[in-house]
Amino acid sequence: MADPTNEKLPGVASRQDRSARERELQRLAMLALFRWRRLDAGRRELVRRWRRRPHVLHFFHQVDDPYSHLALAAIPRLASRYDFELRFHLASATDRVHAPEPELLAAYARRDCGWIAPHYGLDFPRDAARPSAEDVRRIERVLAGRMGQDGIAGIALELGRALWAHDAAARATLVRLEQARGIGSPSVSRETEAWAIETAEEEAGRMIRAGDAMRRKWGHYSGGTFWYAGEWYWGVDRLEHLERRWQSLGATRPEAEHAALCFARPPLDPGAIPNDGRLSLEIFPSLRSPYTAVIFDRALELARVAGIPVTLRPVMPMVMRGVPAPSAKAIYIMLDAKREADRLGVRFGNMFDPIGKPVVRGFSLWPFARARGREAEYLSAFLRAAFVEGRPTGSDAGLRRVVETAGLAWEDALPFLDSTDFLEELERNRVLLYEELGLWGVPSFRLHGPDGEPDLCVWGQDRLWLVAAEIRRRLSA
Repeated sequence: MADPTNEKLPGVASRQDRSARERELQRLAMLALFRWRRLDAGRRELVRRWRRRPHVLHFFHQVDDPYSHLALAAIPRLASRYDFELRFHLASATDRVHAPEPELLAAYARRDCGWIAPHYGLDFPRDAARPSAEDVRRIERVLAGRMGQDGIAGIALELGRALWAHDAAARATLVRLEQARGIGSPSVSRETEAWAIETAEEEAGRMIRAGDAMRRKWGHYSGGTFWYAGEWYWGVDRLEHLERRWQSLGATRPEAEHAALCFARPPLDPGAIPNDGRLSLEIFPSLRSPYTAVIFDRALELARVAGIPVTLRPVMPMVMRGVPAPSAKAIYIMLDAKREADRLGVRFGNMFDPIGKPVVRGFSLWPFARARGREAEYLSAFLRAAFVEGRPTGSDAGLRRVVETAGLAWEDALPFLDSTDFLEELERNRVLLYEELGLWGVPSFRLHGPDGEPDLCVWGQDRLWLVAAEIRRRLSA
């Protein structure tokens, strides 16, 4: 059999192998991290109460980030429901180490925000174009000059409307605020205006660097993020977790004590109309994806309930394709995936990391499982062993358990074990993900049909509800 860690493999898989002892230590450390987060949250609340301090919410705003704009739009509703103080920070775009596909991310973010905004009662144009760099700098200069002032989040929201929706009134506000700083005013000389622009640019740079430093110190890397008492909440999608935390701490305003959550995640509801053959679903999973492990079985169940056929298109894990995974990002993903799993009532977190050889050996049996019609059961069994049961998946014994849990015979699987026949297929799936869907991570979904409707292409376990909503809409049309 071929060596599954030879030079034919994509990325640097052979250098990411770890010993069983290293994987076990990592497993124990991650379980300890989950417990520590709960203890730390309790400790922080005790300190806050003892010092009689308010609930303080920090927001890191990236001007050219659609998710930041939606998060800004959510703040007034949160403020009407909960008693907190907002600290506003400017931040720059995520670097390429943490966001390896910035161009794809920028394009996808605009589409994604256009899709999800109506479901949260927010506004974002479906046809938003990438803003000009000059408009972004203009807004950054204005906001930098108002840092620390009351109402800055509201001003940032209005200027965001100028950026994304080209709202005439908002653009007039931008011009007025610039003129107040000596920029663009007909009564100011060119020399004075040039000096004002240079000064404002320097100020904006300082504010952004300060925001980046604070964000980095607290362990994150993205714009559109909230930080509250040791925990990060990215965009509108994670505000449900923040709201539940505040409710448990008694931060709800008296007049809103019995109100529903402001930003509850929409339900996984495909509707009652069965599929009549018009819709089909593609799922792009991976064997080393925490988010795939959280949502994979739910995605299959959603398709089953709706009567929609599923095509599975697995891809190699990003880190095994040469994409870096800095420690801050890896830790946030695991903590967030655990939080998402707990929300769904899904077991998760006892991880025996399959990176490297276990993933390769696992995928070597993918063609075998598919030929037996058990591909979904096989992927599910592997993910459960790796992320729920904490079992080694790289050894013969570990893979045998996966195979048998999937309803397959180990003796039948042995001729396929350690084959690299799967590599070409996974590479085709990767190219399809990038070039047709405009995506790069997993789990990703493509809902196709009916004729005349564009495909819905979304990324993330937190977009399965959108797939369900589109199934419901398209079948009822």
